[in-house]
Amino acid sequence: MIDQTSPQPFDDIRSLVASGPAPDREAEAAARARDGQLTKPAGSLGRLEEIAAFVAAWQARAEPEILSPTVAVFAANHGVAERGVSAYPPAVTAQMVENFRRSGAAINQICLANDLALRVFELALERPTGDIVTTDAFENERECAATIAYGMEAIAGQVDLLCVGEMGIANTTVAAAVFHALFGGKAEDWVGGGTGVDGDAFALKVSAVEQAVRRIDGERDPLVILQRLGGREIAAIVGAIVAARHQRIPVIVDGFVTTAAAAVLYAMDPDAISHCLFGHVSAEKAHRAALAELDGVPLLDLGMRLGEGTGAALAAGLVRAAIQVHRGMATFADAGVAGPDS
Repeated sequence: MIDQTSPQPFDDIRSLVASGPAPDREAEAAARARDGQLTKPAGSLGRLEEIAAFVAAWQARAEPEILSPTVAVFAANHGVAERGVSAYPPAVTAQMVENFRRSGAAINQICLANDLALRVFELALERPTGDIVTTDAFENERECAATIAYGMEAIAGQVDLLCVGEMGIANTTVAAAVFHALFGGKAEDWVGGGTGVDGDAFALKVSAVEQAVRRIDGERDPLVILQRLGGREIAAIVGAIVAARHQRIPVIVDGFVTTAAAAVLYAMDPDAISHCLFGHVSAEKAHRAALAELDGVPLLDLGMRLGEGTGAALAAGLVRAAIQVHRGMATFADAGVAGPDS
């Protein structure tokens, strides 16, 4: 018999989520005060001004700075892929990881264009998670918690802005199941074309999500939903977001699949992702609805649906620009320009 009073693997994760630091309001106020003295009309740079204050609050620095922005891409395979829910075979996951290593993917080029470091994390590609239609994704709580812990390695080093991305054939099916379990509605509300499925393949995808969520029979605990329906990349991204919070590193969430990781944390505690920005709203049908559930306002809307962290990496360019403007612009006094009250 299991001793239910002894610590369980998810207990540590829950403790970390509950104990994350708060934003530094003094640093935020100082950043806003400086913004009010810069040589521009107040509010004229719109969200760029808000981004600078946001980064100041989370870095706990009146003068925020980004020197080591990093994109972390987590790659995993999924048993449900064998049901024909994707336009591509599971072997493509490993092939794309190799493409990342050879700098042949879109994310490589966007990182180069925006001076971002790129880290790729393989998650047992040779061992797909369970087919969520018939069995749990992770064998047990311990395996899922270990994968969350592994994702925390994304912040190793001098990272001061973290963009999270993913790669995994069939992972939009898995993400749709997580959203459906967390937020309800109908399976078709959360299923989109993913890599480009339609017709019979789309119907298979909807059916897979519907059956997977029915199988877990109304489970409401977000971490248990993750264990039973999620993928390794989603679990690892949960860990990366949690670790970033404890190190006061702002996070940019990418698209539909990475937002599923943020949703798990949001369902635990809405404040758990308050250090996150949403890089873009993707063309995946349900991503806009998912962002609405999380009160997330995306920085970009470019009709993208590639994943790989591409939307987050593009948004990182905006965040870096916001910080450069905040730090580099002259004040009215510095420039000898008459201010609004002169």
